[in-house]
Amino acid sequence: MCDKSNHPHCHILAAGPLTGAELLEKTGAEPLALWRACVNDSSLQTLITGQRYMRLDRNVKGYARLSPSIRREFLTYTLIGLADDTERLQARAQTLTESITAISEAKRYLAHQTISSLVESLAGKEEINEQTCFILAGDITYNMAHRVPRPEHSTGRLVRGSDLDLIIVTSNSFATELRTTLDDAIYQKKYMLLINPSYKEELDYIIKDLSVVEEQLAFDTFEHMVACKILDEGEFLYGSKEIFDTVKDMLKQKDIPGHLELLRRQAITFRSTAESVLKQMDEEKGATYLNLFYTSEEGDEIY
Repeated sequence: MCDKSNHPHCHILAAGPLTGAELLEKTGAEPLALWRACVNDSSLQTLITGQRYMRLDRNVKGYARLSPSIRREFLTYTLIGLADDTERLQARAQTLTESITAISEAKRYLAHQTISSLVESLAGKEEINEQTCFILAGDITYNMAHRVPRPEHSTGRLVRGSDLDLIIVTSNSFATELRTTLDDAIYQKKYMLLINPSYKEELDYIIKDLSVVEEQLAFDTFEHMVACKILDEGEFLYGSKEIFDTVKDMLKQKDIPGHLELLRRQAITFRSTAESVLKQMDEEKGATYLNLFYTSEEGDEIY
């Protein structure tokens, strides 16, 4: 069966089910060509772990695409096994799923510990706890965080996979000087997490008050759409639960979840079409959908 020693089938026959990244390392193939080889080979089966969720991307028509990208999903979250080896494939999938969940939990814990210890160290911590809400967003909220090294966008330093996305929403009466104190403290912590070899984590954050949230609920620009999407997916991390509940109620009143659901359905259709076309070897047709295979980045901008 393995007359071509570098064929994916041969490596899987020798090693058992492999992730796309493991197979890529063994074959040295180009990612798109390897993905095509795996999904088009009837002697192989693929099993995708985790879940897909919507991202908003300026480079995609209509803005909505699914994440992980086809390439990231293949390399990090997909297992490839022999067509008649379902039992081992499912066993490996269980292990991979547990690993992804553990990474997400570890990053969630780090985010909480970072913010809770930071706030408790500040003068004015009582006001901060009463008038600010720290909302966690991004990959972690879907339990889809990963540790694949990637460069941090401003410095180029390698960080360990998914970043820590934080939206800090304050009351409209939150003191300006206290906001500045909080911002400075978080920025220092961001730098420490980035350069400390024990962490190498990217903390991405923004601070805004409820009046800004109200403006963004217009859902009328790309930036506003991204802000709404992140608040909708966000989970309570620390601070004022009352402000968190207020934000969620504001989203519901403007039917933001409904608007996002329409975009999600659009993204699902777009992804399905893209995968069908990219499976073929027609480079002219496939060029239209390459931006769903090779995305510029997996991170959201936050506003």
